[in-house]
Amino acid sequence: MGTWSSMPLTPSRRRFLQSASALPLLSALPGLSSAATANTAPGTKPVPVQNTVLNWLDAAPPRRFEGSTFGVPWPRGTLRLPASKQLYFTLGANAPAVQSWPLAYWPDGTLKWTAHAVEGGRTAAHWQLEAAAQSVKPARAVAVQQGASQITVTAGDTTWIVPTGGEYLIASATRAGRLTMQGLRLVALRQDGPDPDDVGKVSTEAFTSKVTQVTVEQTGPVRAVIKLDGTHSGNGRDWLPFSVRLYFYAGSQSVRIVHSFLFDGQPARDFIRGLGVTAQVPMTNETYDRHVRFAGEGAGVWGEAVRPVTGLRRDPGQAFKDAQVAGQALPPLAGMAKPVRDGLQWIPEWGDFSLAQHAPDGFTLRKRTRAGQAWIDANAGTRAQGLLYAGGAAGGVALGLKDFWQRAPVRLDVRGANTALADVTAWLWSPSAPVMDMRPYRGLDGMDTFEKQNAGLNITYEDYEQGWDDATGIARTSELQLWVLGGTPSHADLADMAEQVARPARLTVAPARIHQCGVFGDWDVADAGTPGRKLLEDALTVQLDQYLREAEQHRWYGFWSYGDVMHTYDTDRHMWRYDIGGYAWDNSELSTDLWLWYSFLRTGRADIFRFAEAMTRHTGEVDVYHAGRFKGYGTRHGVQHWSDSSKQPRVSNAAYRRIYYFLTADERVGDLMRELLDSDRHLANVDISRKLAKSAAREAKDDFISVSFGTSWGSIVAAWLAEWERTGDRRWHDRIRDGMESIGALQRRWFAGTAPYDFNTGKFIGPGEHVSISHLNGMFGVIEMSSELLTLVDAPAYRKAWLEYCRYYTAPKTDVVALLGKDPGGRGMTDTGSRMTGYAAYQARDKALALRTWREFFQSAFLKDGGAALTPRRVGGADVLRPLVELPNLSTNATAQWSLAAIQNMALVGETLDEAARAAGLIP
Repeated sequence: MGTWSSMPLTPSRRRFLQSASALPLLSALPGLSSAATANTAPGTKPVPVQNTVLNWLDAAPPRRFEGSTFGVPWPRGTLRLPASKQLYFTLGANAPAVQSWPLAYWPDGTLKWTAHAVEGGRTAAHWQLEAAAQSVKPARAVAVQQGASQITVTAGDTTWIVPTGGEYLIASATRAGRLTMQGLRLVALRQDGPDPDDVGKVSTEAFTSKVTQVTVEQTGPVRAVIKLDGTHSGNGRDWLPFSVRLYFYAGSQSVRIVHSFLFDGQPARDFIRGLGVTAQVPMTNETYDRHVRFAGEGAGVWGEAVRPVTGLRRDPGQAFKDAQVAGQALPPLAGMAKPVRDGLQWIPEWGDFSLAQHAPDGFTLRKRTRAGQAWIDANAGTRAQGLLYAGGAAGGVALGLKDFWQRAPVRLDVRGANTALADVTAWLWSPSAPVMDMRPYRGLDGMDTFEKQNAGLNITYEDYEQGWDDATGIARTSELQLWVLGGTPSHADLADMAEQVARPARLTVAPARIHQCGVFGDWDVADAGTPGRKLLEDALTVQLDQYLREAEQHRWYGFWSYGDVMHTYDTDRHMWRYDIGGYAWDNSELSTDLWLWYSFLRTGRADIFRFAEAMTRHTGEVDVYHAGRFKGYGTRHGVQHWSDSSKQPRVSNAAYRRIYYFLTADERVGDLMRELLDSDRHLANVDISRKLAKSAAREAKDDFISVSFGTSWGSIVAAWLAEWERTGDRRWHDRIRDGMESIGALQRRWFAGTAPYDFNTGKFIGPGEHVSISHLNGMFGVIEMSSELLTLVDAPAYRKAWLEYCRYYTAPKTDVVALLGKDPGGRGMTDTGSRMTGYAAYQARDKALALRTWREFFQSAFLKDGGAALTPRRVGGADVLRPLVELPNLSTNATAQWSLAAIQNMALVGETLDEAARAAGLIP
């Protein structure tokens, strides 16, 4: 048996160790210790980190910067919160100010993650985040003053008034003393039936926001955050609960709005006709000095005046036309050509404007003079950026909606621009589109018994039971940006603002900087420096690029769907199986979210970040129930995101949100993880294994129910870990440890697979003498969680049990029989299960076991026949709706798990990869 010390270092690992050893100590800086305790994560050497380089996610600085918040990890033992409980950092001399706070802690109490908010305005190619003895405040800091009936936020020369209750989220905003916006509120339109084509006459009623609770979460000086909770109210009914956060940054003229709502209606009779955010804009300029702007395709902008002076039969003079096109006040009218000056009253005033994007590939732009008059077509295009402006030369409001065309059907409206008060509205669901229909896609269709449902499951892979395909309780989060401006922005400025809406500027730290801190378990930085690594890195890249391509090829867009991917490809139709039961929407099966986030951690690629971000926004909201009988659980893969009747904690899994949370400090995702803390108790109320054979051991009794280690406990434990990290509360550590150690105390340990679980203590009980193996037990993040937890929690019995399971799960049958007395079967997906072998090899420093890891991994179809399975092919002509590039027989299950195994194996036993690949004939 080879020893680990005899294995050569890969170039990536050698470079890492060299760079790590060159970093200076931090003993001179306040709150920083001069040494770090050891981590056991592979390939990491905990070292103090003095200066942290911040890069832009998109490499180049943005043309417009409205401020940003990001997370930074620290090696264990490096950074300690001072007694003052205040963290101070700078970006260097003459750089923007930074506001910093703790985000997570190591078990020894030192800081694991810190969050940092940077003021808007100035940018640079990169900055260095440095610990400081005191804060550097922005020249025009954000300030918050709290009163009984309102909260006043001041940012530069802009003042925002936030009521503590009532209809408005923001009552008013003044810029340089001028009232520029008022009455920001939420609106919803309910229809009592589907569209008239289906049922005939329908009626519509309007609802508006009713704020019931306001919480000030941060007060500046760089960033202030206010959370507002409430419902949509009207006609004696309160429904559609919402949670909205308002983010104010120093150096910015805007407020970022994160809007989350929960669908709590009855799908058969509550149809959402429209859902939006609206505000009023005082229009004080003459109508020829009032302007409307819409961001179009790319950097394109459409802009016109309420009363245009261009294109007239008579020429007013070039200076007047130039000023109006530029959004400036016209010169004194005395200089205007007399026929035009005398005839201004006869030029129509255009009061209403609408840009509707009802499909991802097309938008229309229309305008009319006023309500009751006909609309005329103004223009059209493919994909609008999602930003409007309404106002005049004296000031106005710009309102934008992120992921605009991706979330179609959406709409941007200006109403009454020719009156004293214009309305601007961002419709998250356009009222001119078909209604939002939350009904199930299918009926009972004869499946009225358990046996028939099981038969259907066998054919379509759909777990169906009437009444369990319910959308009530799911949620959706949208992001908006609202500017209060002192004048009409130029076309170029509006284009820059639209870019900020569509792709917000983000600051990040390099993959190597994250990796050296020992966070998120077993991974390393992407490195194709050896033939074996190049083989795997190329295969990983092919699959990532294909999924990015598939989202566009097959239009994985829409209000409820954007961010998800499909489950299995149908090569015969050259389509994904969008209409075939459990083969349709993926809903995080098998750990797709983790695959994307680990891919970003390794590469730093902006396109992967945004793909993963959209998935986190989707899977944490739409695929999970936030209220009702299924609260805390997600829905298994299906034709609709809520249609499958299997409700599982493996879908609501906090492990799928945790990486994004720490990278961004996103409060909404933090809320979603916190929602899951007591979801283990709901296992007694929701039978998540209804289509599986029952046994007496699985029956719930009092405070006990049989719980699987991987698919259930392993998913729920991620929420406890996140809460322990975020708060340092030992209750969650103890619950994690007790669960781990109780598994280790069972007779068959991890091979028991499942055991009675005590909700009150978090412990598994009973002898655990039966063997129960399922390949699914390791597919939903428990492998990643175990790797992390064993570096954080002292649980020797669990460590022994997990290492045993890792060594034997994919072992030869004779070894398994020697251990268990029989071959229990169930040990599927050997290639992806190889990462457990790799973990055992790394921990034991066992070269023979490391080589076995690669032999198991190389059984994958992805690497056979010269990688034929990963060779894209073009399909065109009459065989497809549009030309496409496909990977035949693509399966998200296989892709996600294979990729996670490749990532973990390279981190754990990468030193033996080339030797094993040569022996397998995969490289020369």
